[in-house]
Amino acid sequence: MAVRASDVSRIPGRRVEPAPEPQTPPGRKMVSWYDPAVLAKSGMKALLSGTFGKQADRRLLDAVSRPQPLAFDYSVDDTGHPRDELWLDYVADLGDGWDSTYAVASTVMAPELALTDEDGKTHVTRGGDVLVFGGDEVYPTASVDEYQARTVVPYEDALNKRRHRPHLFAVPGNHDWYDGLVSFTRLFCQGRRSNGWRTQQQRSYFALRLPHGWWLLGTDFQLESDLDAPQVEFFQKVAGQMRATDRIILCNAEPAWVKQQVMPHAGRGFLDHNIDFLEQEVLGKKVSVFLAGDLHHYRRHESADGRQKIIAGGGGAFLHPTHLPKVDQSPGGFVQKASYPPRKTSQWLAWRNLLFTAINPWFGVFMGVVYTLLGWGVAANLNEGAVGAPSFRELINAALQSTGSMVLGAGVVLGAVAFADRRRGPRWKKAAGVAHGLAHMGVALLLTWGVSAIASPLAAELQWSLRRDFFSGLLLFGGGALVGPLVVGVYLLLSLNVFSCHPNEAFSSLSIPDWKNFLRLHFDADGQLTVYPVGFRRVPRRWKRGSGPEEPVWVPDPTDTRATPPRLIEPPIVIGRVGVS
Repeated sequence: MAVRASDVSRIPGRRVEPAPEPQTPPGRKMVSWYDPAVLAKSGMKALLSGTFGKQADRRLLDAVSRPQPLAFDYSVDDTGHPRDELWLDYVADLGDGWDSTYAVASTVMAPELALTDEDGKTHVTRGGDVLVFGGDEVYPTASVDEYQARTVVPYEDALNKRRHRPHLFAVPGNHDWYDGLVSFTRLFCQGRRSNGWRTQQQRSYFALRLPHGWWLLGTDFQLESDLDAPQVEFFQKVAGQMRATDRIILCNAEPAWVKQQVMPHAGRGFLDHNIDFLEQEVLGKKVSVFLAGDLHHYRRHESADGRQKIIAGGGGAFLHPTHLPKVDQSPGGFVQKASYPPRKTSQWLAWRNLLFTAINPWFGVFMGVVYTLLGWGVAANLNEGAVGAPSFRELINAALQSTGSMVLGAGVVLGAVAFADRRRGPRWKKAAGVAHGLAHMGVALLLTWGVSAIASPLAAELQWSLRRDFFSGLLLFGGGALVGPLVVGVYLLLSLNVFSCHPNEAFSSLSIPDWKNFLRLHFDADGQLTVYPVGFRRVPRRWKRGSGPEEPVWVPDPTDTRATPPRLIEPPIVIGRVGVS
């Protein structure tokens, strides 16, 4: 009788060797935002979520079907006694590439972390009892598979039973809303178990009562930056439980104090108005600390009375520039005190767009196809009866005679106008878009001229016009794949460093995993809040398995000598117990 392979393990006395453990992390690479497939999928999901989200708001359904306590009480311990102190970690814009996400996660989940400041002083901190995700918990779009691979697994491997699982609360960002908040709700709002955390919330917004009169509120402004009626009612009830001297930390997915100023033409003013309404009309008191992500860097503004507005969107997503948006002073007397990376460094990093072709190879393939379609008809006209290199006049005539090239060229210009940044108004958007589109047209025309100059002298050898046209198409594709993305890179570089536009597009093209950050908050026995801004200059690129349960599953490989340890971005920010009037 034959024995099936599947029965081998059940043969008495036969020892089955376990499968060897993988020696490399299972994570994914940084999202390539200029990959045509990623662009198409993300754009479609954003369009659908924006359309249907207006008609079927998930927050309204959850408000009816998911009861939630007004506040999760961390002012007392498990025995009901008042807490003397509490540690809380804040991480925003995570769930992208493995290296950056896991570098932050393994540091957050460490039982203890010693941090050095610029003066060489060491500050010993503890892993948070509470973990707050501040928005955009996954990239490029929300799905169960993406959350599992890019967010859940990195944090489970980072904890590895080194300490207790923190209680997790999550604020949804726009990327979490791209599937209508379905996956976010399933992962964070249904009490599902994970080896990396313990979820508590039932809705997409929440309130935490913290020791010594501190409160942390997490909001959900959806894709339309809208504050729905049940959420307003919820926070009104929360405010009713606060004392006059209590202090508030407000967590929003987006930094309204920046977006409203730098994008007035994009209709972002209502976001700031919603924040003002929440602060003045709903809560009835000033917020002591504003926390937000969305911009993938660290930036802090401070008022004369010590109130803080902190952007800390460095949980793993690609880096955003700090030299734009330029907001040195925001309404209410808030003055910028720190940014990470520094502005000059940010400006130099933008020059990497000159390597656009090498960084975004699939976009090069796309541009190769576009340039081939733009120039093939022109090249075919030039190849007819040609015995030498065409003149520039012949090139122009051939282009005007190619109807397909003219129509596609108009499409390229219109696409460039649609792509252009609107933060400086509609006229600027049209002018920049037309200039960008015409640049592609001009380069494609010059490339076609060069291709014809190469193909025409070979007419006798190729002997067949179709062969010449095919040869011209290959040259156009190769040249377009090289120079087309370069035109985009130069456009983005000039737009950012000269005209203060396209900060998102000019840095998403680079997929920089470094300059990460998160915040560690300590509420001490005196009621004082200390904020430790933790930065990672360069995250590890190589990992190896940890040696035991006292380490995470993966630790940095010592051969990766360029990786830098986490350290304080600036000295700890201390906020006293006395309330802000």
